Amino acid sequence: MSNVTEENVGILEEMLKVEGNIDPKNAPRMQELLHDTPIQDVIALVERQNSIRGAVVLRLLKRQRSIEVFEALDAAHQADIIDELGNADVYDYFDELDPDDRVSLLDELPAEIADRLLRSLDKTERDVTGVVLGYPKGSIGRRMSPEVPEIYREMTVDEAIARLREDADRVETIYTIPVIRKDRRLVGVVGFRELFMARGNRLVEDLMSEPVFARAHDDAEETARWFLPLDLLAIPIVDESQRLVGILTWDDATDIVEEEDSEDSARAGGTEALQQPYMSTPLLKLVRSRIVWLLVLAVSALLTVQVLDAFEGTLASAVVLSLFIPLLTGTGGNTGNQAATTVTRALALGDVRKEDLAQVLWRELRVGLLLGSVLGTLGFTLASLVYGLNIGIVIGITLLLVCAMSATVGGLMPIIAKAIGADPAVFSNPFISTFCDATGLIIYFLIAKAVLGI
Repeated sequence: MSNVTEENVGILEEMLKVEGNIDPKNAPRMQELLHDTPIQDVIALVERQNSIRGAVVLRLLKRQRSIEVFEALDAAHQADIIDELGNADVYDYFDELDPDDRVSLLDELPAEIADRLLRSLDKTERDVTGVVLGYPKGSIGRRMSPEVPEIYREMTVDEAIARLREDADRVETIYTIPVIRKDRRLVGVVGFRELFMARGNRLVEDLMSEPVFARAHDDAEETARWFLPLDLLAIPIVDESQRLVGILTWDDATDIVEEEDSEDSARAGGTEALQQPYMSTPLLKLVRSRIVWLLVLAVSALLTVQVLDAFEGTLASAVVLSLFIPLLTGTGGNTGNQAATTVTRALALGDVRKEDLAQVLWRELRVGLLLGSVLGTLGFTLASLVYGLNIGIVIGITLLLVCAMSATVGGLMPIIAKAIGADPAVFSNPFISTFCDATGLIIYFLIAKAVLGI
């Protein structure tokens, strides 16, 4: 960002600090600054504002520039801003969105507002949006663009290029082109480069190649993850009869993966993904994203309290045991989290499948035993030197078993979650930490009772 742009953005942010009650005398100056600021910096500015200030910026921008900024925002942020815009502005923005982006916005809006926006579209746009809405949430059909050029295998190159020229403003992309039969069944894919370099009288079917495609009901995340490494610009999306229904572009697949990674990262830390930039997220949304997880974890932590209560007599007989509780619970939780994070990531990338449960169990058990051997030896040595041989034996054996147990549980839980249709990230760090804390303490006190005879 240049110094001039930084200065413009700084002035605009100061003017916007009045919560949207802009002095009319300042409006021309703000419009001038917004016009002189590169659009990527205007987008960044709006992303940092709440819905009231964001709506002010959009109103001050020229129509086309305003629409471009609105399109670049996250769906949740768009939904917040819509509440602050007049009906005419809302309809303009909604009409200019691509069908898949419209559906993402509709998912964030109350039903009555979503219905009103849908009815504001003309029949053609309403129909193509309805195609995407017809697929379940989480499916790739919900994220595809239904606007695809109709290129038939019987066409000549000249006819195909003429069709692309007619449809260029309407369709999602003209660089990866699905080829279909008259009944819309997908038969191949051809690139614009091949069409451009071929003689005009050649048939499209002579140039097309075998299509790489996905089915509309396939899982969106799984589809996006196997598609991206292929280095393709787009892939066709078909229904169960292999009829073409849409196309998934590389940038849309990237957005899907980024959203899923953000969600996994947030849930691993015990919160929900915000779905929009932090600075523009309303305070209550921030609270809602965290409070449920805090309540769940607080209830889960009662398990640890119950374990300590059950072994209160053991602690009273050997108070020194209480000194090692943070070490053992921390080690168990961290070991389990490491295993869970590794396996969750492997599941997302397709390196591990549900059928690999036994192999993962065996691998993580061995990893846990090796980690426990190293940490247990260290713990035994240090505890024996300071607190005596018996305490050293308790700590050494406990670390060995806790690491083995935590690594095994941490590796298995994401796969079990996947098998029952839950999000593996949900079963990751917060729940595993709580489980390993309680179980690790039980192991600790049972070993202590056996070795110390208390």
